[in-house]
Amino acid sequence: MSPSVYPTPSRTVKAIVCVIAAIGFAFDIYELLMLPLILRPALAELVGAMPGTPEFEYWRGILFFVPAMVGGVFGLLGGYLTDLWGRRRVLVISILLYAFSAMASGFVTSVEWLLFFRCTTFIGVCVEFVAAVAWLAELFPDPKQREAVLGYTQAFSSIGGLLVTAANYLSIHYATSLPEIVGGHEAWRYTVISGVIPAIPLILIRPFLPESPQWAHKKAEGTLGRPSIGELFAPKLRRTTIVTTLMFACSYGAAFGALQQTPSIVPNLPEVKTATAEMTVPQRKQTEQKIAATVNGYQEFGGLLGRFVLASLAMVIVSRRWLLRVFQWPGLIVVPLLYFYPARDNLELLKWGIFVAGMLTVAQFSFWGNYLPRVFPLHLRGTGESFAANIGGRMIGTSFAAVTAYLTTLLPSGSTAVAAGIVALFVYLVGSGLSFLLPEPPEEFESP
Repeated sequence: MSPSVYPTPSRTVKAIVCVIAAIGFAFDIYELLMLPLILRPALAELVGAMPGTPEFEYWRGILFFVPAMVGGVFGLLGGYLTDLWGRRRVLVISILLYAFSAMASGFVTSVEWLLFFRCTTFIGVCVEFVAAVAWLAELFPDPKQREAVLGYTQAFSSIGGLLVTAANYLSIHYATSLPEIVGGHEAWRYTVISGVIPAIPLILIRPFLPESPQWAHKKAEGTLGRPSIGELFAPKLRRTTIVTTLMFACSYGAAFGALQQTPSIVPNLPEVKTATAEMTVPQRKQTEQKIAATVNGYQEFGGLLGRFVLASLAMVIVSRRWLLRVFQWPGLIVVPLLYFYPARDNLELLKWGIFVAGMLTVAQFSFWGNYLPRVFPLHLRGTGESFAANIGGRMIGTSFAAVTAYLTTLLPSGSTAVAAGIVALFVYLVGSGLSFLLPEPPEEFESP
């Protein structure tokens, strides 16, 4: 059936949908990138563990690994429910879940409770991405318009990265002027509480959001197939499912195994140690956090540029393989070298290197958001996207943060930067090799 016969929402309604999706994408990354910024001060307060100690490395691995595993499992269920219940309902539930979970994280009194709320936050984030991508893809059936909408709304993910960096910086700067939380003014608590922000516009706009017209039409007709995880591994879809899952894992592996380790690496740089040598412990902690937040800002500006470049190139480059390789192959060289060299001894070069690394790595996330809706049929779109994004990206990919933490303890130098470089080299090599097996989107799924 031609997309033109589906009831089409007005331009105003579509614009509202894009705004809500952009807010969701922004705060997805806002929540994911929050942990590297608050990890050191949170563990110092809740556990008394300092970087480099076995206890710190243990909890760092746990806080990166366990929420990703939980989020991946429940995210897969959320993708299934997206196909079963509809895109809109699941999207709204997921945003509310991670917003209020993030707020609750600011009031925890133990690392175990922080872990719990990071898990529920991850569940919301994992489900939101899948529901939002499927929703947008089906609201804009015209291929070029769809590519533009998916590309530019996902660019707000990097806005989210800039926002969390700014929120962390402001929290550090103004912590003593804010109301006490759990008897103190720890900046990391104000940073995590800021995650409630996306719930506010959502509650106000929720009554005006339409369901996907394509999904709703087939559901009403009774012609919508029932989602099935097993069908993803039928001969027709098996290669697509396996390759996209593994490649998504490599993209996330580079981000979490390398880029997101940078805030923990920065305080060990010679320039930072020299600058903080004569300071008291509180002054040193605050200065280290500010410098780490500044470096993180370079990464987020690079990621923002990468997403906009991807959105522009997606409408010009026909081959999806070559579109991905524009970012993947240069990253194979740049990202490992960044962590083997300037991340160990040159703060200024690290800033510009992380800008380029952010551009090359983060653009790949937008690629997957554009690509996945085109390679799974309508009744499996949420389930297929969820399997690749959550099993591949959120579970396997983010687990490379734990791999980096483990490698750090094995290396004679104990250098997180070197461990991150090894992980980056591995995942970029594997991802580049798998690009030769990446299927081009079949025409039969272009118009569900």
